[in-house]
Amino acid sequence: MAEDYYKILGLEKNASKDEIKKAYRKLALKYHPDKNPNNKEAEEKFKKISEAYAVLSDEEKRKQYDSFGSDTFSQKYTQEDIFRNFDINQILRDFGFGGLGGYGSGGARTYRTGGRTRSYSTHGGGIDPFADLFGGQSQYTQVPQKGQDLQYNLSITLEESVFGAEKKIALQKADRVDEINIKIPKGISTGKKLRLAGKGNPGMKGGSPGDLYLNITVMPHPLFSREGNDIYIEKTINFSQAALGTTIEIPTLDGSVKRVKVPPGTQNNTKIRMKGYGVQGLKGGNKGDQYIKITVSVPRKLSDKQTQLIKALAEEGL
Repeated sequence: MAEDYYKILGLEKNASKDEIKKAYRKLALKYHPDKNPNNKEAEEKFKKISEAYAVLSDEEKRKQYDSFGSDTFSQKYTQEDIFRNFDINQILRDFGFGGLGGYGSGGARTYRTGGRTRSYSTHGGGIDPFADLFGGQSQYTQVPQKGQDLQYNLSITLEESVFGAEKKIALQKADRVDEINIKIPKGISTGKKLRLAGKGNPGMKGGSPGDLYLNITVMPHPLFSREGNDIYIEKTINFSQAALGTTIEIPTLDGSVKRVKVPPGTQNNTKIRMKGYGVQGLKGGNKGDQYIKITVSVPRKLSDKQTQLIKALAEEGL
């Protein structure tokens, strides 16, 4: 987990610009290498506080850091990105570490601290403001960086979400297309994410590759719907079947057909439970049920005979 820049500077997240500057100045004065010669611990602390200040003192970088969080920010931003437009010469001069030198040959900036002249490169393979400050031993240019995580929206059928499946996707990466085999676990639902470790973009400077996150969407089904781990299906019966009771045939997701009794006096919108015919929960959770939602049909037109029969039933109080 990446370190929290606010904590490094001893600040709250709502700190003002002045508070950020004041905190960095105090720590920079304490841990600057001129005051801590040959002190590796102070050296690393100075690098960390300078990195934190480079981000939090820049309005746009701070906005991105607050939005992404420390882990994602560290994956998206390289050290060169972090220190771009960060003039350490000017910062050190403002904080009383001597005069600011000019530009050296080849694009190098120079500055004076403690009576000594130092420089750092601003061209070529990137910006490393600590290389010369620490005798050319800065670790920033050598730190492995994890590759960027990738997102992929994957649509699956209801059957695939219930029973699991194996799929193959083609993922565009830079100048090539990777084919990736995916195992869909039983019981997954819309909104869930699958993480495929190491299937993201390659790392930099020997860093590990990022991860691939699959955003799952279950497509609508023509017969069934899902709520949690339960499956629902609608069935229409007529008035006499509802009043007298009947037996109906109901399909299930596994392709089988079950005969289900509808008890006499069944009302409209009654739900009949088929225990154990729902979805197996993720990671061995409880299995759901299948429910039949009964709709009692009322005919729009009646024959003469049907009309007479209904009138007779009405006379009997039905």
